[in-house]
Amino acid sequence: MTTQGWYTRGWIRGMLLLFSGLLFLLLWEGLVRWQHYPPYILPSPELVARKGLRALQDGTLWRHTRVTLVEILGGLALGVSGATVLGYLLAKHPLLEHLVGPYVVAAQAIPVVALAPLVILWAGSGLWAKILVAALTLFFPTLVNTMVGIRSVEQRYMELMRVLNANRWQIFRLVEVPAALPILLGGLKIGTVLAVIGAVVGEFVAADQGLGFLINLTSRGTLDTALLFVAVGTLVLIALALYSGVGYVESRVLRWRG
Repeated sequence: MTTQGWYTRGWIRGMLLLFSGLLFLLLWEGLVRWQHYPPYILPSPELVARKGLRALQDGTLWRHTRVTLVEILGGLALGVSGATVLGYLLAKHPLLEHLVGPYVVAAQAIPVVALAPLVILWAGSGLWAKILVAALTLFFPTLVNTMVGIRSVEQRYMELMRVLNANRWQIFRLVEVPAALPILLGGLKIGTVLAVIGAVVGEFVAADQGLGFLINLTSRGTLDTALLFVAVGTLVLIALALYSGVGYVESRVLRWRG
């Protein structure tokens, strides 16, 4: 059995993940005990776990997580749909790419931390503004992946469809979408992580709820570092869940690739 073969077994991957997680917790606990860090500098795993359980019980964690999840999913829906449509148009029309492309690149050159205050200023400090920031964060990578995916279609397939008198919709559905899907789904994996970052950046700028607001509050005000770790850990879990979800969809949709 090859190395790749035994690794792809689900139970072995699960055991490796469990082992690495336990090793990380042991090293963390050992560092706290060895250096005698106070809780406001580096809390122990036990303290973080107790704080997380308390935050779950009183509803604090779920209240802020729910808001951030809405922002992330809204940003994903808006950013992916907009970038996919525009990316397809740019890939199919080089003249349009020459006209619009420089502006898209220029907008991407602005760091999201600098762009977020403008978005908040123009769109207000509500939920919609955070969704816009999350969408803008993932827009450019998704746009580029869409263009690369559409342009990766082999010309022989396009010529075959023309010989068969296929219409525009048939070419799109039967050739362009299947050929571009691997690259598009790869871009979507990146987009899920970027959407989390964008939502948190928006909450850092102006928010009264959400995990980003909770991190900002605990780091600048209460110095409740254990709660900060809980909020950061929740963001990591959200990103991992979304990334794994796209990976699962990818494995199901692309089964035809063998």
